[in-house]
Amino acid sequence: MGQYDYDAVVVGSGPNGLAAAITLQQKGLSVLLLEAKQTIGGGMRTEALTLPGFKHDVCSAIHPMAVISPFFKTLSLEKFGLEYIYPEICAAHPLNNGTAAALYPSLTATAAGLDTDKDAYTRLISPVLTGWPLIEKEVLAPLSLPEKPLHMAAFGLKALSSALHLSKRFSTEKGKALWAGMTAHSLQPLSNFTTSAVGLVLMTAAHLQGWPLPKGGSQSLANALAVCFQSLGGVVQTGEYISSLRQLPAAKAVLFDVTPAQLLQIAGHSFSSLYRWQLTRYRYGMGVFKIDWALDDPAPFTASECRKAGTLHLGGALKEIAAAEAQVARGSHPERPFVLAAQQSLFDGSRAPAGKHTFWAYCHVPNGSQKNMTDAIEAQVERFAPGFRERIIGKHVMNTAAMEAYNNNYIGGDINGGLMDIRQIFTRPALRYSPFRTSAKGLYICSSATPPGGGVHGMCGYHAAQRVLKDLFQKHYMSNK
Repeated sequence: MGQYDYDAVVVGSGPNGLAAAITLQQKGLSVLLLEAKQTIGGGMRTEALTLPGFKHDVCSAIHPMAVISPFFKTLSLEKFGLEYIYPEICAAHPLNNGTAAALYPSLTATAAGLDTDKDAYTRLISPVLTGWPLIEKEVLAPLSLPEKPLHMAAFGLKALSSALHLSKRFSTEKGKALWAGMTAHSLQPLSNFTTSAVGLVLMTAAHLQGWPLPKGGSQSLANALAVCFQSLGGVVQTGEYISSLRQLPAAKAVLFDVTPAQLLQIAGHSFSSLYRWQLTRYRYGMGVFKIDWALDDPAPFTASECRKAGTLHLGGALKEIAAAEAQVARGSHPERPFVLAAQQSLFDGSRAPAGKHTFWAYCHVPNGSQKNMTDAIEAQVERFAPGFRERIIGKHVMNTAAMEAYNNNYIGGDINGGLMDIRQIFTRPALRYSPFRTSAKGLYICSSATPPGGGVHGMCGYHAAQRVLKDLFQKHYMSNK
């Protein structure tokens, strides 16, 4: 390597940093992966946050995007200790009348549960599901000319629509509510363009693979990726917080699994004035307020579907969810926030002592919010699971500041790596020929602030590594096409 200690250094061990490191190491490069914390994983960590014996996912919990990730699927991570558990119902959405809409692995079963919206659901999702194998690599990639333009156009016309616009396809409260809960994962007002994309992809993922949780916690996914990287000869160093380029060993390429705010801090002096200006204008989205509970019994949901689901969307009807998300976007806190919840211990006995359970939930709040949303979140759970509060034996809360302290990428509590609205979804983190290149030779960004954006899929890191291989290591690079 001559003047270089490594061919490449990757800063940050979230799913994208790990994906980038693995991709480069697979091509025979020497790669060093640096992580600021004492454990690898970024948003994929599991800790005893409440009481001894209770394992709580600190951030990500359920992983539909990981199992449909075109890159992760090539790694056979079960060889490295990963085991997924698949709940009978992917997600349930309870309503005020005691019933619930449910997203099953089966499209037919999901549609059948929506009563007179059965055909509307099938017409919306079936074409995306059928065409997904032809477009998945392009959907989860930077903007480019599609190889299957007709299939991509069929998806794109729906995906670019607002969630409220596409909700008009449904006539029942169940159909509208299920759609609202899925699209609210976008962390935007449901009136925004592109909010339908998130719902379409999450529902398609359910019908392709389900919505699994890693046995033992999300840390198990991070560990499997790290073992995969090390099995190829990669080197991992933890406890290495990087705040300046001077701290890095000599390398031909450095890839940063960080968002623009940290990138400017670390390497801003190396960038052109135009690129610095673009990064300073990067916009972050809603934050989150999260709670983990230790319970002495499962959450007592009224609707039976909720007691069989790994994920829960708690917010009632579409109108109520849309109003709550719009309120957050305007900078205020809804009295009844939309709550995303998971109950991993129902399906994974390793998460809690015998007979006890964990419960995980968060709601959206304005970026940087300091408001304590504990009562509002618990009220939403209690609304659909009367008696929930009586079962709480331990609790751990994280506001937006705590989320950012846990992971510096979560600026103001934004877990998506930046706002993914129509203005920024195709230009993240800056308007450039390649979103992964910075203006400084050899420095790249590979985080969720690059396409295709947030989610545990590793595709941002994979594509960034491909860019590095093309730019700097052509003798190692072999096209996957």
